[in-house]
Amino acid sequence: MTDSTPFKLEVDAHVAWLTLNRPEKRNTMGASFFKSLAEHIEKCDQDTDIRAVIIKAEGKSFTAGTDLQEAASLLSGTAADQRENTRRNILQLQKGLTALERCRKPIIAAIHSHCIGGGIDLISACDIRLASKDAVFSIRETRVGIIADLGTLQRLPYIIGYGRFMELALTGRDFTAAEALQMGLITQLCNDQDSLYVEAQKIAGQIVRCPPMAVQGTKEVILHSRDNGISAGLHYVAQKNAAALPSEDVVEAITAFMEKREPVFKGK
Repeated sequence: MTDSTPFKLEVDAHVAWLTLNRPEKRNTMGASFFKSLAEHIEKCDQDTDIRAVIIKAEGKSFTAGTDLQEAASLLSGTAADQRENTRRNILQLQKGLTALERCRKPIIAAIHSHCIGGGIDLISACDIRLASKDAVFSIRETRVGIIADLGTLQRLPYIIGYGRFMELALTGRDFTAAEALQMGLITQLCNDQDSLYVEAQKIAGQIVRCPPMAVQGTKEVILHSRDNGISAGLHYVAQKNAAALPSEDVVEAITAFMEKREPVFKGK
């Protein structure tokens, strides 16, 4: 029997629901996962009808992390070519999560149960993270002799702070959803999956009611400032606004305010 496709994508009211769809493998992440992720995120990025993306998962786990069986098959060959092939494979897998981070549309991760190893790489590349109370997290690579190499070590310190991050990265220990909320990894803690998805939809709805160009520009400026510093970020946002203003959506926002009605934004 063949495995199910890694994802399914549904769009409703400007929100794309991207579902990890390999429940029989606890949504483990292999090469096809990252390739498919990049393809789906590219579609979401280019589709003007989509203004926010929610990532969730089918089955008992959000994701149990890297598909170790597949990873073992990559460690074959002679010493010289094995090292180069491993480096190339890692860089290729990284592209899927970089596409997620760089998507212009805000990405919300709705996490339940296990989010292990590569799952932390995945959610670290998202913009907003929510979890149900049963969620369990771990930078598990440390415990199995691997250095996390798909973005956790680069992105997570900016999210939760250096001190807490070092403890989790060096011990590889499990931590709970309550701890994740306390440290700022997640912003909402929900009772169960149903309430988790309701809350994710609520936040996505708040995003899609804002002017799309302003939302997407805000995400771009945040990432640019993080990667290049405050001064470069200030110059970048000045350039962005000089190029974008005035826009049709800004005029609509002002007009709607004066007319005491809800604005209708078109992303123009």
